[in-house]
Amino acid sequence: MSVKIAAVYASPRRNGNTATLLSMAVKGAEKAGASVDSIVLRDYDMSPCLEIYGCKQDGECAIRDDFQQVRDRLLSADGIMIATPVFFYTVSAHLKIFMDRCQSLWVKKYWIDKASFEKQPPVRKGFVIAAGATRGKKLFDGMLLSLKYFFEVLDTDIEETLLCRGLDFEDDVLGFPETMADAYERGMRFARSCMPPRRDVPLFTKPSGA
Repeated sequence: MSVKIAAVYASPRRNGNTATLLSMAVKGAEKAGASVDSIVLRDYDMSPCLEIYGCKQDGECAIRDDFQQVRDRLLSADGIMIATPVFFYTVSAHLKIFMDRCQSLWVKKYWIDKASFEKQPPVRKGFVIAAGATRGKKLFDGMLLSLKYFFEVLDTDIEETLLCRGLDFEDDVLGFPETMADAYERGMRFARSCMPPRRDVPLFTKPSGA
């Protein structure tokens, strides 16, 4: 059975730089044998978190919209790829809305199920693609910190990153074919890292004559 990866397109632009790079990573993952579920966040009706804490009852968000569908698709995946532009040193508004709605998962995990706040072994792996217009040294620090703790709620470790500076207008990344190729290779590598270890070779071999 092939590994399943959720690919989250978080840019407000359907054909922006991060979308282009994620599409290349998806092709690489599919080449490696993964089944990819592509999710374009701008296409979904999702309210911001209203902080009404209806989720304190059973960990289920009280707002009923497309959030539940997207959440379940991520939770059913073996790996999650997220691509976002950097806005004011953090993720896009579309992604931030989804992340904030996952507060219900935080409540379920830590308040209701009383999971330890100590880091636990991850269930799945994550791959972050991001692009920003400037070349500042700390351009990606805020975005990566937010995603690190968001992924922890999803029991996910960031396994791979592709962080690109100097990309602003829609087709800027097309001028960097080496970056496009890198996205493809990283997607392939990420998919392989999400696959379970092969079991076709015995862990122990019985000595001859035994």
